[in-house]
Amino acid sequence: MNQQWWHSAVVYQVYPRSFCDSSGDGNGDLKGIISKLDYLEKLGIDLIWLSPVYLSPMKDNGYDIADYQAIDPRFGDMNDMRQLIHQAKQRNIGIMMDLVLNHTSDQHHWFKQAKQSRDNPYRDYYIWRDQTNQIRSIFSGPAWQYDPVTSQYYFHLFADAQPDLNWENPAVAKEIHQMISWWVEQGVAGFRLDVIDLIGKQIDQGITENGPRLHPLLQQMHQACFKGKKLVTVGETWGATPEIAKLYSDPRREELSMVFQFEHAALDWHPEHGKWQVQDFDLIALKKVLSKWQTAFDGDGWNALFWNNHDLPRIVSRWGNDGEYREASAKLFATLLHGMQGTPYIYQGEEIAMTNVQFAELSDYDDIEIKNSYQEKVVEQQSLSHQQFMQGVYQSARDNARTPMQWDNSDNAGFSCGQPWLKLNPNYQQINVANALANQHSVFYHYQRLIALRKSSKFGDTLVYGSYQLLLEEHPHIFAYIRQYKEQSLLIVANVSQQTQTLSLDYKLAEVVLDNLQPEDESEVGVDLAQLNLAPYQAIIYLLAD
Repeated sequence: MNQQWWHSAVVYQVYPRSFCDSSGDGNGDLKGIISKLDYLEKLGIDLIWLSPVYLSPMKDNGYDIADYQAIDPRFGDMNDMRQLIHQAKQRNIGIMMDLVLNHTSDQHHWFKQAKQSRDNPYRDYYIWRDQTNQIRSIFSGPAWQYDPVTSQYYFHLFADAQPDLNWENPAVAKEIHQMISWWVEQGVAGFRLDVIDLIGKQIDQGITENGPRLHPLLQQMHQACFKGKKLVTVGETWGATPEIAKLYSDPRREELSMVFQFEHAALDWHPEHGKWQVQDFDLIALKKVLSKWQTAFDGDGWNALFWNNHDLPRIVSRWGNDGEYREASAKLFATLLHGMQGTPYIYQGEEIAMTNVQFAELSDYDDIEIKNSYQEKVVEQQSLSHQQFMQGVYQSARDNARTPMQWDNSDNAGFSCGQPWLKLNPNYQQINVANALANQHSVFYHYQRLIALRKSSKFGDTLVYGSYQLLLEEHPHIFAYIRQYKEQSLLIVANVSQQTQTLSLDYKLAEVVLDNLQPEDESEVGVDLAQLNLAPYQAIIYLLAD
C-alpha cells in the first residue's frame, strides 16, 4: 500500500452551531471555533471536519445549502472562514469542508429559477416528473412535492425544502466542480461528501443509492477537482458493502480517499421502526461487523473509523455506561477504535465523554427528522406510542449529538452568553472541558495518549498499517484483537461489561502500552496473560513479546 499522510491523521468533527458562540446570539460561529484552536491542538488532531457553515435557511441545520460560496451570517463571513483556515494551518491543522452535493435548499437561486417555468435554463438542474412513483423520503413521507406554478412534481429524498440535484445534467457537474475548485483555492485540506452514494440515482427504475452512474461521476470529480492535490476526501455511504467501498477508495480508481460505512451504526435498529425502537446491544455482532471491515480492503482501500457524529447518539450512552462507568467505558470505546486500521474521527464532546440528553418535552428538540418521524409513526400510523417514541428519541435521536459543547460549569456551559439555540444537557456542571483538563486521568488525556501512540515512531506503523486478527470471536463480553506489522505485535483487549472478566490468552509475556484504568507511570512489564483479570470496562493495549 502506498502510504498517504491522511492514513495516520486524526480528524475532529466540529458541528459549528453547537461548538462555541463568540457573538452571544446563541449560535456557535467561526470566531468561536478559532478561539478553541489551541484546545484542539492540545488534543493532537490533524484535521477539523467542519459541518456546513454555508448560507442556509436551516431547515436541516445547514445541510440545506442556499449558496455554496457564501457563509451564513449566523456563523460569520468569508473573512472569518479564511482566518479559520489560516489560524488552523498555523497549528498544522487542516480544514475539511462538508459538501452536500445530492441536494440544495429550495432557497438556492438555481431552484428559485427552476420553479419559474418548465423551459427555464435551470429547470433540469433538478428532477421533475408529471407523475410520481413509490419512493419515500428518508425523512418520512413521499419523496415528491407538487409545484402548482409549473404543474409538476419535484423529487426530494430528504425534506421537501431539499430538492435533489439532477446529476444526469452535465451542467450540474460543471457547476459543482467549479465550486469545489474555488474552495480548494481558499486553502482547505479536504472534503467530506454528504450522502454521496445517492448522486447516481435512477429514480424511474427505483434506484436511489449506488446507481450505475455513481462511480463515473466520482471519477470525473476527482479528475476535475482532486487529482494531483494533497487533499483528503471521505464519502458518506450508508449503503456501502466492503465490495462497494473498495470501488470508492481503491487509489487506482481515483475516486475518494476513504468512506464512512454505517453497518455497525445500525446494528441495534429495529427491523420495522429503525432507530426509534432500538434492540439490545450485541457485542458479538459488533465484533463481526467491525472485523469484516478491518480485513476487507487488503490494501485496496481505506477505512474511516468512528463511533459518533452529528447524526448518531453518544457512544458512551448507546453502548457504554453513562452512569457509574462513564469515563471507563468512554475510554474503552476510544481504545477499541483507535487501535484499528483506518483514519479515526472524533466528534466534538466525545473526548470528554458527553452523554445523550433526555428533554422532557418533544418541543425541546429541534431536529426535523424527529418531528417528521413523530408525525408518521405516532400520529398517522400509530405504530408507536408517544412514550415509545420518546424512548427512541432518548436513545437514538440526532439531537443527542447536537446539544451545545460543554466548556465549563458557568452559565450555558461556557458555550454562549446568550440563549443557546438548543437546550443544554443539564449534566454540564460535572461533564465539561475545564474539569477534563484539570484531571490528568480524564477521558480527554486518554484520547490525547491514543492519538500520540498512532503518531509515535515506536507503535505508529503497527497501529496504522498492521494486519488485524480478531480473538475470542464468540465471547459475549470481551473484544480482543491483534495488530501486527513486521516484527511487532500489539494486543488490544477490552471488557465491555459491568462485571470482572477472567480469561486466558496464549501469550506468556507482555508489556502494558496503555491501560484505561491505570496511570501511565504505573504500567506493568512482563505481564502473564495466561491468567488475566479485567475490571469492568477495562481496556488495555499490550506489546507482545517477540
